[in-house]
Amino acid sequence: MTVPGRRSSTFIRLLRSGFTDPSGAARLLDADALSAVRADPVLLDALGATADPDLALLGLVRLAEAQRPEELRVLLDTLVSAKPLRDRLLGVLGASEALGDHLARHPQDWQALVTYEAADLHPGLAEFERGLADAHDPVQLRVSYRRCLLSIAARDVCGTTDVQQVAAELADLATATLRAALRIASAAAPEDAARCRLAVIAMGKCGGNELNYVSDVDVIFVGDSPDGEDEGRAVQAATRLASHLMRICSETTVEGTIWPVDANLRPEGRNGPLVRTLASHLAYYQRWAKTWEFQALLKARAVAGDETLGAEYIDAISPLVWQAAERENFVPDVQKMRRRVVDNIPAAQVDRELKLGPGGLRDVEFAVQLLQLVHGRTDATLHSGTTLDALHALAAGGYVGRADAAQLHDAYRFLRAMEHRIQLYRLRRTHLVPEDENDLRRLGRSMGLRTEPVAELNKAWRRHASVVRRLHEKIFYRPLLDAVAQLAPGETRLSPRAAGQRLEALGYADPVAALRHLEALASGVSRKAAIQRTLLPVMLGWFADSADPDAGLLNFRKVSDALGKTPWYLRLLRDEGAAAENLARVLSAGRLAPDLLMRAPEAVALLGDPEDLKPRTHEALEQEVLAAVNRAENAEAAVAAARGVRRRELFRTTAGDIIGFYGTEDNPAEEDHGALVDRVGSAVSDLTAATIAGALRAAVREQWGDTLPTRFAVIGVGRFGGHELAYGSDADVLFVHEPREGVDEQDAAKAAQAVVSEMRRLLQLPSADPPLLIDADLRPEGRSGPLVRTLPSYAAYYRRWSLTWESQALLRAATVAGDQELGSRFIDLIDPLRYPVEGLGDDAVREIRRLKARMESERLPRGADPTLHTKLGRGGLSDVEWTVQLMQMRHAWAEPGLRTTRTREALAAAHAAGLIPTEEAQILDEAWVLATRVRNAVMLVRGRAGDTFPSEARELAAVGRYLGYAEGTAGDMLEDYRRITRRARAVVDELFYGA
Repeated sequence: MTVPGRRSSTFIRLLRSGFTDPSGAARLLDADALSAVRADPVLLDALGATADPDLALLGLVRLAEAQRPEELRVLLDTLVSAKPLRDRLLGVLGASEALGDHLARHPQDWQALVTYEAADLHPGLAEFERGLADAHDPVQLRVSYRRCLLSIAARDVCGTTDVQQVAAELADLATATLRAALRIASAAAPEDAARCRLAVIAMGKCGGNELNYVSDVDVIFVGDSPDGEDEGRAVQAATRLASHLMRICSETTVEGTIWPVDANLRPEGRNGPLVRTLASHLAYYQRWAKTWEFQALLKARAVAGDETLGAEYIDAISPLVWQAAERENFVPDVQKMRRRVVDNIPAAQVDRELKLGPGGLRDVEFAVQLLQLVHGRTDATLHSGTTLDALHALAAGGYVGRADAAQLHDAYRFLRAMEHRIQLYRLRRTHLVPEDENDLRRLGRSMGLRTEPVAELNKAWRRHASVVRRLHEKIFYRPLLDAVAQLAPGETRLSPRAAGQRLEALGYADPVAALRHLEALASGVSRKAAIQRTLLPVMLGWFADSADPDAGLLNFRKVSDALGKTPWYLRLLRDEGAAAENLARVLSAGRLAPDLLMRAPEAVALLGDPEDLKPRTHEALEQEVLAAVNRAENAEAAVAAARGVRRRELFRTTAGDIIGFYGTEDNPAEEDHGALVDRVGSAVSDLTAATIAGALRAAVREQWGDTLPTRFAVIGVGRFGGHELAYGSDADVLFVHEPREGVDEQDAAKAAQAVVSEMRRLLQLPSADPPLLIDADLRPEGRSGPLVRTLPSYAAYYRRWSLTWESQALLRAATVAGDQELGSRFIDLIDPLRYPVEGLGDDAVREIRRLKARMESERLPRGADPTLHTKLGRGGLSDVEWTVQLMQMRHAWAEPGLRTTRTREALAAAHAAGLIPTEEAQILDEAWVLATRVRNAVMLVRGRAGDTFPSEARELAAVGRYLGYAEGTAGDMLEDYRRITRRARAVVDELFYGA
């Protein structure tokens, strides 16, 4: 009978001991099996010290109830009297539900935790082999394996061994298990065992002596024939043995499974033979292997089977591993591997991924392995398969800064400890941090966090992940700065040769020049050099992400030389998180944006705020340009000021474009490519219009003061009128004037002609600014006709002489500068021409088709690939625009939505009006946007306009990066372009030519 008040006292005590369900715990303590010890305060205190007291008590009750009476007394007596056993047993039961289940099924196995000798504290491979020696079938092997695992877990949760020792013990246990499985497989097929030699090579974490509790064990099998045996039969026998070994470990039995044995790291992966001879392995690695395969071989270790054959394999492949950095494709392979691959992680899991997520274990492991490949070819001290040992060797050799190595070491150990405890709970393969509060509490307590385990765990985890994220890139680059800077006494620096090797591995084509730039930027004791040493490790990583890291670093040096003495420049890069990354992206994306920045370095200030990268309105641009013109002393100075505004705004547009397409760490790339193309087209068109307005004002002021004798308007046509100018486009225009009241027509015409000539002269004056060419060749009579006409003259010409193609050219006419009212009347004049009532007649349609066909055959440059020419090629800009314009001329009289100068707007209106099906409209739109992006990319990369892809490899790669293609995938980019434009051409053939 329970004494009144007793239950509440017990309840409170259990709660204070860390039980989350005191009522349930009280019922468990009342179990008959624990009657002899339930009142012992030592037991309750010991349970309260575990990761999960409730789980530990439940496991203890199940274990006690599974004992025979005489065995139960031994268990309970030992539990109360022997602290080492108590800590071990209850520690395991409170941390692992799966091992609690094992003990309930095999209640005698608790005695594996009783011994407390030196060999038991730090067992090695021999001890684990003895522990598995009595296993003669897969079921016995699983039981023995779990018994050994029980002892490893006990030492782990009690803190007897640290995380690195635990990982090594797990690898030793895996080695012993593979040997036992091969022994069982050989006993089952003695003929096969006698017919072959088989070596098992551990890879991955097992090979590196850093295994998890639950992980695939990666292996490679090497076979050979004993003397006098046929090699083919020997390999077949070895294959059967290897397959049986894998099944013994992997298959599920009444005792569950051990772990999957994964042989997919073998040559050709799962498509290759399971077992190869040593000669076959070497032939593959020498001819076909990729860089990642040599990276995987860093951890290769012979663990089972024929020791001599295993040693021969390691000796043979080791030189190949350390020569991998000299292979032709090493740099692009490394660049591809360096880019994080998180696309396959579900979005909801990225933030919980310990292994592959940002700041995860893979970041540390990859960084260490890459540096081993780069520097291990000349430094044998780096030849270790264990991550932490290799990191220590890298720090000792000066390849990684000691402080950085220490921080990575601590972060890696913490993350691995978290991974171990997460997997230990249910012995399941997972790298996800749990979301359940109770699971997080158990995890935190198992890591020694007892006050606020969940909050403390999350804080520590985020802190260590942040360290890894921050150092992941810097670890490659900080030692490069140390190689050219003053070091503290006792510090080790990279040799020039090692620094050059690292720069080459990270994509720098001229490491000598790169080191020279680093020395110029970061050497010395000035505050400027100190800030540069903080910035450069990250900047170098961003440059290496581009197609031309050398250009990025050189441009950064130039900008820094120009602005280094201004107080705000380095402060902006240091304090504004986005500014430094934005600058790195802009400086390494090609020639145009850096050239613009070099002419006005102060424009760097635009990169600090995303809002500053948005294009300004036409009204704001024109207002600033006209104000600058009005302040100037003469026409030349006025246009120079206008061109200066244009230069700065072009930089704003190019920078926003580059950053929008590339994205940054904090802001992903813009997914709507059409919106970005439209934004660039509108921005460049508005900027061109404002510059022409400024030139017009300057020309008028210089000779006539405030008022020209004739009203004057500039009409944009072609891409200019359509608000679709690319970076390298000329400005196609028409000029129209109207004499003011009382002014002689001839005088007005002379004044208008003089203004046009002066505008063109001023805009073509030699300058470092990008040229702005005004092209008036689409005017009536072309180059043979007058540059400027009155409205009646235009009306007379169009009424009498105009051809269908001229009406088509007027589809994209819009007023861009000058007298807006006059421009509006010009637009009213041409509307009946471009939107003819009842549409085009059949003869006019045939004329447009004939002209388009002739243009395709005559105007494509000689030698140009018609499948890759963005303007005149198959499915390119011309194809799409003529198809849309034909629909406008046929139907705009009845469909007001088609009365627009913009191609994409007209295409959308045609679709809305039912003139083109959805799929065909999408195909044309995709092709037009892509061709426009390619033209913009070529101008950004080369600094000069072009209508086809560059032939030079680095320029082509830079275009690919702008278009979203990774390093080494330029071929995919060209094929995608051909595929998209081929589909567009099929639509053009149907809609335009009526095929």
